[in-house]
Amino acid sequence: MSAKGTKQENLWKMVEQNYASDDVEELKRDIARHMEYSQAKTRHTAQTLDWYKSLALAVRDRVMERWNDTQEAYYRNDAKRVYYLSMEFLLGRTMHNALLNLDLLEPARKAMQDFGMDLDELIVEEPDAGLGNGGLGRLAACFVDSMATMQLPATGYGIRYDYGIFEQAIVDGFQVERPDDWLRQGNTWEILRPEYTYRVQFGGRVEQSTDAEGRLRNRWVDTDDVLALPYDLPVPGYRNRTVNSLRLWSARALNRFDLKEFNKGEYIQAMEDRVLGENISKVLYPKDDIPPGKILRLKQEYFFVSATIQDIIRRYRVNHDDFEAFPDKVAIQLNDTHPALAIPELMRLWMDEEGMDWDKAWALSVKTFAYTNHTILPEALEHWPVRILHDMLPRHLQIIYEINRRFLEQVAASHPDDERLLRRMSIVEEQPVKSVRMAHLAIVGSHSVNGVAALHTEIIKAQLFGDFHGMWPERFNNKTNGVTQRRWLKLCNPQLSKLIDRRIGPDWVTDLGKLKGLADLADEAKLQKRWLKVKREKKAELAKLVLDQLGIELDLDSIFDVQIKRIHEYKRQLMNIMHVVALYHRIKDDPKADFAPRSFIFAGKAAPGYAMAKRVIKLIHAVADVVNNDEDVAGRLKVVFLPNYSVSMAQKLFPAADVSEQISTAGYEASGTGNMKFQLNGAITLGTLDGANVEILEEVGQANIFIFGLKAHEVAELRQQGYHPQEHYDREPELKRVVDAIAHGDFSPDEPGRFKPILDSLLTAGDTYMVMADFAAYAEAHEQMVVAYGDRKRWARMSILNTAFGGKFSSDRTIGQYASEIWDVKAVAPLHKKDR
Repeated sequence: MSAKGTKQENLWKMVEQNYASDDVEELKRDIARHMEYSQAKTRHTAQTLDWYKSLALAVRDRVMERWNDTQEAYYRNDAKRVYYLSMEFLLGRTMHNALLNLDLLEPARKAMQDFGMDLDELIVEEPDAGLGNGGLGRLAACFVDSMATMQLPATGYGIRYDYGIFEQAIVDGFQVERPDDWLRQGNTWEILRPEYTYRVQFGGRVEQSTDAEGRLRNRWVDTDDVLALPYDLPVPGYRNRTVNSLRLWSARALNRFDLKEFNKGEYIQAMEDRVLGENISKVLYPKDDIPPGKILRLKQEYFFVSATIQDIIRRYRVNHDDFEAFPDKVAIQLNDTHPALAIPELMRLWMDEEGMDWDKAWALSVKTFAYTNHTILPEALEHWPVRILHDMLPRHLQIIYEINRRFLEQVAASHPDDERLLRRMSIVEEQPVKSVRMAHLAIVGSHSVNGVAALHTEIIKAQLFGDFHGMWPERFNNKTNGVTQRRWLKLCNPQLSKLIDRRIGPDWVTDLGKLKGLADLADEAKLQKRWLKVKREKKAELAKLVLDQLGIELDLDSIFDVQIKRIHEYKRQLMNIMHVVALYHRIKDDPKADFAPRSFIFAGKAAPGYAMAKRVIKLIHAVADVVNNDEDVAGRLKVVFLPNYSVSMAQKLFPAADVSEQISTAGYEASGTGNMKFQLNGAITLGTLDGANVEILEEVGQANIFIFGLKAHEVAELRQQGYHPQEHYDREPELKRVVDAIAHGDFSPDEPGRFKPILDSLLTAGDTYMVMADFAAYAEAHEQMVVAYGDRKRWARMSILNTAFGGKFSSDRTIGQYASEIWDVKAVAPLHKKDR
């Protein structure tokens, strides 16, 4: 080696032989260095945001070392990798989670104290990364955390939306949406990787020709292109030195602007192409009930999968010259139907760019893809009109048609003369609008199709995709969802975590089944007392938040009854607030009667175009205005709606809840994960036998949960027989009184007919979600719950046992099943710097 080479080698060794220390003093030096050199501030000019960023950068330095070690290990081992494709990643705040997983919480707290700063105040400087709408995105965030903690070679892929899920304001009880400009202060944690930019095509036409060997060749030409720029976010595992990646794509115009137009003074026209191109990653879930919004949504889906598939191929080629081993080295998981265009995109790249023949490309592709279904709701099962696909993705439409032709030939061979079956199973539906059924495309193009709870999986096997299950029963399987206990217990409820650690040790943080050790202690008076004390502390924290935000004072001795989730008719927030009205009537009828104090707490966002859900939010506020200001019920009944629900708010709500409302119409909730977070924090479920509630019941036992209402098969049978909600109105006096009070304007005296559309949905439009049918059983379940809550020893035991039997619902367990049963991937430990 030359002298110059030796010098360079020595310079690298200076970096690669040592790691940044987690020692408080070195951490402080790094924070001060970033304040000077990254923030360009001094101790005299630094603001709170500067302190947050300086700390975040110092922590990120330590993450980067582990990140490089991890990625180097994956390439050196030529490990099979998982690529998790999701349109949503509802991450929440990064720094708090990184401090926990790197075991830096206490060193960081001490370091900031020495600078005269409060770590908790710095943590809230970071905006939530609201790149998701609800359960789908939060599940994806839990999954990438588990993959890193389990040291699985994995990368998440999504979109770096400039604006996340909207900020929700409440004005006169109505939801008002405001832009969520989560990047306004920059994102300290992301790394731009411009060297991995890809071109994504739209529109154009398909040009066909015959090559020298007589084979048909297709070229997609005359397209309008945009660039996909990758931003990487680190995903640190829990205290294991593994750091995986979440790669998010941002759209950029191919040409910045037309200089000639600009010089002529045509500024708007000069920027038009740039603006239109970059709109693709501008906002999460554009309003898609109008054609431009629908087109933009489809552009987002293809933009994301095209860049991702190109990137996956690039990674694979680092160690491979051909694609023979592709399914042995690549597993692609489609998180719902949104990424389903990845299937024809991989086929297009292999056939048109690599010259692979159809049969080989299809065989490899099917072995590579797996599909997770998350819903049975019709509006969530995507159907893209053929005319839009023809204009935007003409080559992909050709490929989809060919996939469908070959598939239907296969169906017809086994079921000759069954035209109805062919129509049901076809990827392309002809009526009412000729469209591509994305769920059918995902099933046909994947080797695995899974539901996300036992009940949900049975429904998709028997009903939703029954024909496909009959054809390929081996493809269908269940993977019950889970949540990461790191964020949803250890991080958000440190008081309870420390109590658990003292009694059974800390191993539950990476093996949640260890919580079963609490079951043997559930009758211990000392533990019960401390358990309830912790719950009261968390209730006090939430009560302060409510007082600060809403000016409403909650009684800590009241039952904190919490329903926090996306506002949707099937989730039945309406039934909850109707029951509150019934309780209000009971108190008004007999103000001196003994009544257990209750605080009903709601939070959640309604989709901007979902009028009925937004009316329910208004009704909740209207009832709250009456109840909270009536002296007859003072101290016994409160209703609050916390605006702008987010991951960070959820971290306050789950630990404080006494009761977890999981009251969806049976058969509609695929799984739910909020139910698991509540359970983990010792709340008692009051719910229907829907989604994962079924499995929570199996784990905790009938004595430790309150189940009510119609079961999924009973809902289906009642609907088939003919359901008449008016009958419940006529024969149930309390329900009738509630409906009449809302109808007569008791909660809207300024506009008595304001809630007529809600009442019409119950009485004249068929009560699709069977609120009327389940109301009496729901009210009775509440009475049973109140009795149990009044026996403090019984309630403490129930709470402890709920936490103790929450082990099944760890995302670590879920990911372990995906890894062994679908992906066939193994853990890979990071390298050490010196071994690079």
